[in-house]
Amino acid sequence: MPRQGKAKVLDKKAFEWTLAVVQKTVNAKRNIALLYCSFGLGLRAKELASLRLSDVLDYDGQLLYEVNLMRHMTKGNKQRTIYLNNKKLRKALEDYIAERNAEMKGFKLERDIPLFKSQKGGAFSPNAMQQVFAKFYRDSGILGASSHSGRRTFATNLDDNGASLKAVQKLMGHSSIKMTAEYIEDNPNKLKKIAEGALW
Repeated sequence: MPRQGKAKVLDKKAFEWTLAVVQKTVNAKRNIALLYCSFGLGLRAKELASLRLSDVLDYDGQLLYEVNLMRHMTKGNKQRTIYLNNKKLRKALEDYIAERNAEMKGFKLERDIPLFKSQKGGAFSPNAMQQVFAKFYRDSGILGASSHSGRRTFATNLDDNGASLKAVQKLMGHSSIKMTAEYIEDNPNKLKKIAEGALW
């Protein structure tokens, strides 16, 4: 159980349920891409709201594999690199960008526009982005989840899969390992396995 005040870490079943609910919403492709970027990249609401098409596409309109988050986009003005390697994440982004291109009816999308378009057609504020995620979880019936759930789940999954705390810290953009450790939720099954190896 997460401590009071911490966003809920979702398991695979809860993530897939949220995804299924979001697939039936208006702006489904955008919302699916948002979920994948939250859980697959550990991005904050502010970072999601700050992304522009030019950050994720090369000059030929192809999705990049490495994206540099500039200081003004992140909490604490800490520049970092995110990696768009996951196939499901890439497909979600490509599907959403293809939908944006189709809306242009033959005209080319400007590069310097928000990646994630709000209902009004402009950029999201960080607060509005948090509200979008709140609605995802409210509609899915998942209590205790927020826009930070993807970020906490990202860190926890990396740890469960054997990533070093130092690597998780770098991917999260934290200034200290202590902060990163606070994000990771203990997995009872993993702890049992570790405890089994205490004696030789």
